[in-house]
Amino acid sequence: MSTYKVTVYTGREAIADTMNSIYLTLMDSEKQSSERTLVNHLSSTFEKEFSLDIQVKKKIGNIVQVKLKKEKHLVNYPWFCKHIKVQSPSGDCFEFPCYCWLVDENELMIREGTARLPQDDTKSFQEQRKDELESRQKIFRWNEWRPGFPMSIDTTVDELPKEVQFDEEKDLDWYCNLVEVGVYLGLEKFVGLFESWKGIADFEKILEYLGTLGHKTAVLENVMQDWNKDYMFGYQFLNGCNPVMIRKCMQLPDKFPVTHEMVEGSLKRGHTLQEELQAGNIYIADYEILKDVPAASKRYLTAPICLLYKNDLNQIVPIAIQLSQTPGEMSPIFLPSDNEYDWMLAKMWVKSSDFNVHQLVTHLLKTHLVSEVFEIAMYRQLSSVHPVYKLLMPHVRFTIAINAEAREKLISKNGIFSKVGSISVDGMGTLMQNGMTLTYKSLCFPEEIKARGMEDVPKYYYRDDGMRIWEAINCFVFAVVKIYYDSDEKVQQDEEIQGFVKDVACFGMNNSDRAAGRDRTRECGCPSLWWWCFLKGSSGLLSARGFSADFPKSLESREQLVEYLTVVIFTASAQHAAVNFGQFDWYAWIPNSPSTMRKPPPQKKGQVDMKHIMQSLPDRDCSSTVLGTVWALSQIQENERFLGKYPDVYFTEQPVKEAINTFCHKLQEVTNIIKSRNEELTLAYCYLSPDKIPNSVAI
Repeated sequence: MSTYKVTVYTGREAIADTMNSIYLTLMDSEKQSSERTLVNHLSSTFEKEFSLDIQVKKKIGNIVQVKLKKEKHLVNYPWFCKHIKVQSPSGDCFEFPCYCWLVDENELMIREGTARLPQDDTKSFQEQRKDELESRQKIFRWNEWRPGFPMSIDTTVDELPKEVQFDEEKDLDWYCNLVEVGVYLGLEKFVGLFESWKGIADFEKILEYLGTLGHKTAVLENVMQDWNKDYMFGYQFLNGCNPVMIRKCMQLPDKFPVTHEMVEGSLKRGHTLQEELQAGNIYIADYEILKDVPAASKRYLTAPICLLYKNDLNQIVPIAIQLSQTPGEMSPIFLPSDNEYDWMLAKMWVKSSDFNVHQLVTHLLKTHLVSEVFEIAMYRQLSSVHPVYKLLMPHVRFTIAINAEAREKLISKNGIFSKVGSISVDGMGTLMQNGMTLTYKSLCFPEEIKARGMEDVPKYYYRDDGMRIWEAINCFVFAVVKIYYDSDEKVQQDEEIQGFVKDVACFGMNNSDRAAGRDRTRECGCPSLWWWCFLKGSSGLLSARGFSADFPKSLESREQLVEYLTVVIFTASAQHAAVNFGQFDWYAWIPNSPSTMRKPPPQKKGQVDMKHIMQSLPDRDCSSTVLGTVWALSQIQENERFLGKYPDVYFTEQPVKEAINTFCHKLQEVTNIIKSRNEELTLAYCYLSPDKIPNSVAI
């Protein structure tokens, strides 16, 4: 008789241990097994680790699988297994990463931890992988939540698969934040009944009770002081919440007829506007994406164009603003030389448009929803022993859950954004369709910077830090990929990775109308609509409005795979951090970035005063709601898992562990560089410091 020493690690929540019966069976490659053993009678309610000896009468080979089976009694409780370690009679140790829930009376097969490509697996394990994916595809079904949006998971918050729900700690953190915001809003609403709301200074009143939430940050203090100065307005295009709208302008568009005479007083080098254009000192922020987007009732929205100039102090400052896409007598070009209220209001209109584009396109679409597409495709197409599955798991943590919460609480018909933003519910779909012209290459950080001509702009810390993070992630991914793929052919032959990118391209990022086919896919839970892609030609992709036309549907080389996985990880971690965690800093002072405007944009100059501006800006109720919301969205969870910190051990191989250690060392170097730089700055840029970047989109 042989004795196997087994250690079971459970936890994640207090309820993870259960009164139901959990049985464990050891299995070798020939499917010979031990007798099943009851394991959870050994643990107390809060014990996270327990050991047992399993006596095996017959001789079995190396343990390659552990089978867990749950049997419920009077009450059905879920049970979470982190991982299992098995020591054989000869002293060999085998690790079995799990990180899964047993929910109903079900059976779970846990493979030994070595990652394997499907083509490298045995025939029996290849069949097991297919069964695993077919089961997952029935759970993780694609759904078009609203026309114009990328595909999302086909379920509600309350019915999410247990694996993707918030854990107990995250759930408590999320709802405590909501309660704190509720207390603040209740107090603010009561006090607002007794205080006036007549001037810009009155916006400070909604910050007086900020102590219920936290305190003003150093950045917010600077914003409150200098928000109306042109340098602060321009700085935010580089390092604010939405640092992706500005691009170099070499030639003015016909729709924006700015002349040298208009801006001569703003050009400090004594050159003509044309000379400054040719010298690369002129930049533009064009909000054409908002053209014809329906506004909410009693609110106003426009699609402005802003011309910016790099002055002799290397500051980016605005020099001309047009509040529509159509020039003419009723759409004047506002200038710094205009009276102070005209210029102030014109800048407010730009920042209000920027707020709405940031929230729904830069933030929601290009980080949250894109990351959810990657996550769903991962669950549907990659087996749990696939190295890419193991690589991506830390970077999809809680993403489906937070997006489900957002669809219910933030962007629904009665959600917060519908109450504070300028865009109607139908308008959100229109804007999302406009935004869905995004390309795969636009998610590649170096390519995106280059496409906007922003390679050499000074003081562009978002670019500088983003490039460092991109390089670190790219090197890490390359180190992992080369461990498992020794040739480009290996990538081509990997049917799971090919299915993953195909599911993203032909399903997740495609929101065109294919209702009949989509219903069939919902029923079977399988990606059965590739025929639709192939009917559209060799590329298999449409280029119509509202459809992302160039996401690859196959990968041919290790280089392509490395870039693709770098995009997935960078988008979920660094890009989301860059556009999310500065919201309280930049949006808490409402005049700096109004969430909406209550009066239409001015059509003539010289007709604006402070009373008109206050009547245009959000009222007190709307402003305090915005303040509470951006505070909640800017919070980092206690015990957050920051970039490169992987407490859940999916990889068991030493070469990958060494790659992770190298990655962590590189990230620490980047953190030190950023910290040293920030010590010299009045406005520190911290959003892309690796020690402040969560691994995933989770807020």
